Amino acid sequence: MANTAMSSEDLADLRYAKSLLENPSLAARIANVLGTPIEIAIERMPEGAREIIGIATTKSLETALDFAISTMDDRRHDSTNLAHKILVAATGAAGGAFGLPALTIELPISTIIMLRSIAVIARSEGERIKMPEAKLACLEVFALGGRTRGDDATESSYFAVRAFLAKALAEAAEYIAERGAAKGTALPLMRFITQVAARFGVPVSEKALAQSLPIVGAAGGALINTLFIDHFQDVGRGHFIVRRLERAYDPDLVRREYLNLQSK
Repeated sequence: MANTAMSSEDLADLRYAKSLLENPSLAARIANVLGTPIEIAIERMPEGAREIIGIATTKSLETALDFAISTMDDRRHDSTNLAHKILVAATGAAGGAFGLPALTIELPISTIIMLRSIAVIARSEGERIKMPEAKLACLEVFALGGRTRGDDATESSYFAVRAFLAKALAEAAEYIAERGAAKGTALPLMRFITQVAARFGVPVSEKALAQSLPIVGAAGGALINTLFIDHFQDVGRGHFIVRRLERAYDPDLVRREYLNLQSK
């Protein structure tokens, strides 16, 4: 990492990444479509609904990673995600038609498709997608795309979440490198999945509640799932641009430049 100053081209890429990572939350995107905020409905969500969402979220993350990435190689290609959006929209139609009870069936499928899409984006930004750390970085996107009210607006929540996940991600990557990912219930993997699920559950709740509204139906459910994958594709693109720049420069330099862009 001999470079001590970022080129104008790379600064432009970093600015674009920042615009993707700091975009409105999924709740804001859904509110723009429905014409009504959804945060109040989330606060009033019954405990039974929370339990369904929690189980579905964790199970989806447990099963998606190896399934989604196992057939991919390290050859770099441009990412094309239209097919992924169509598939996720189709699963969203089922969620809109059958409401919250369908989440435990629909969400694992949607998550697998979205993770595959994120992996394609990662590969297009030069990630060696067969490496354990790169695989887990794809899964990390689901945590990065889940904003909470506790996120500090004065600090980049993007870097804060990455710092929070860093230890668990490193331990999980080391486990996979040494033993493989066959034992998905291994403690290092479960610790990482649990931390990701805690944040992924926020947009999942927003999506599930929006799809369960009587006015939504199958067509609206498909639209909400399209917003869902759009949101995580944007976060994934921003994340892997930053990671690409961190491979070319000192990561501390990239972080400082990112934070400086926020104040301009």
